[in-house]
Amino acid sequence: MMGANHAATGAAAWFAVAGSGPLMLGWYPVHSSGLLIGAAVCAGAAMLPDADHHAGTISHSLPPLSRLVTRGVAHVSGGHRHGTHSLLGIAVFAGLALLLGAVRVPSPVGTLAVGAGVVSLLLVAYAAKALRMTSDATWLRSWLLATGVAAAITVFAPEDPTWLAVCVTLGAAVHVLGDALTTGGVPLLWPWTPDPPRWWAENRVLRRVWQRNGWGGVPVLGRTGSVREWALAVPVGLYACYGLVVAFVGMLESASRWLPARVLAELTG
Repeated sequence: MMGANHAATGAAAWFAVAGSGPLMLGWYPVHSSGLLIGAAVCAGAAMLPDADHHAGTISHSLPPLSRLVTRGVAHVSGGHRHGTHSLLGIAVFAGLALLLGAVRVPSPVGTLAVGAGVVSLLLVAYAAKALRMTSDATWLRSWLLATGVAAAITVFAPEDPTWLAVCVTLGAAVHVLGDALTTGGVPLLWPWTPDPPRWWAENRVLRRVWQRNGWGGVPVLGRTGSVREWALAVPVGLYACYGLVVAFVGMLESASRWLPARVLAELTG
């Protein structure tokens, strides 16, 4: 899938899982601020498996840090669409996010989610690059945007530290699923990539599901960037926009309840 579509599916997936409004599942409910923060992180996490491509789009998202990260990930994972596009890769991303999400530091203004802030620095930059909010010529804007959002996440992140692992796991999983729906397929069981039997490989339909190189998928979207992919991306993008509206409305409602109560408390004092 295209990078922008990956990011949109990540945000949409978070709204569906964590939102409690109409057309939302509410499996991992969070406050409105957490809904907004999680959407930004999950959109970036939906680009995370492509960190195995040292010359890809997101390698230029936060120079020079992003380039160093993609080179390291590509070396460890075996190159583009290998380890990071597998069940093992998703599990590794989830484990790292769980560990870093637990890194919280007390401060005079409350507990700071330092681990989540550090991870978010990269993930927000990934999402911004994929959604074309930044470009190679605006690297300073990339740093300012990513640093600002990461700082906000450090201060206002949900109290439950598992939220980061949920975001990263969900984002990485929808990325792998999206690529599995294209003709390229994914090595889901990497590092084990078993070859199909000969009779399977010779069948024109079956070999698209389990390919000769051991990769697999259900290529209903065709090639990356196809009309079918965009036909899916449009409703996904609209749902993500709907989720943003729900999050902002929830924040406004919370503020409208908090401010009068605060003023009344000060007056009665």
